[in-house]
Amino acid sequence: MQLAGVLVAAVVLLLVVGVISYNRFVDQRQLIDNSWSNVDTELRRRYDLIPNLVRTVQGYATHERTTLDTVVRARNDAVASVGAVADQEGPEQVLVQSLRTLLALSEAYPDLKADTQFLELQEELAVTEDRIQAARRLFNGNVRDYNQRVQSVPSNLIAAISGFDRREYFELDPAIRDGEPPRVAT
Repeated sequence: MQLAGVLVAAVVLLLVVGVISYNRFVDQRQLIDNSWSNVDTELRRRYDLIPNLVRTVQGYATHERTTLDTVVRARNDAVASVGAVADQEGPEQVLVQSLRTLLALSEAYPDLKADTQFLELQEELAVTEDRIQAARRLFNGNVRDYNQRVQSVPSNLIAAISGFDRREYFELDPAIRDGEPPRVAT
């Protein structure tokens, strides 16, 4: 009789631990989804700044049409890429590179470099880039914690049974480094 009671208690304890582990996975998954929406919000903020930046540069650098078209195309591709982290990473990297090129144009055009609207947009972009990087770090930290649980014993058993798979990190270079655009030779 005592052995049966001990076995029942052990089974109940295992079930309770399993339920707690499952619920923790659910919480972590929600935390990752929430932190991804923060990254997405900041990316959209950057998308909204780009047309104004392009229009400002357009007035000064009319013969830089290829660069401007590349930025607009990269922005549109990035806006269109929604969903999984891996689906957005590539278009975002292309956008970052094209933004760096666009910002480098200010070195070739002294009037543009002194334009108040351009400077304000550049500052706003720098602030947005900082916010994107902060949101990305939070997202990746949440993914790291979740992935550790997916791979650690005994929670990996609950993850495997319940279909909790590893999540992907979001790697993205900032468009502006150290608050300044890259230098180009003129």
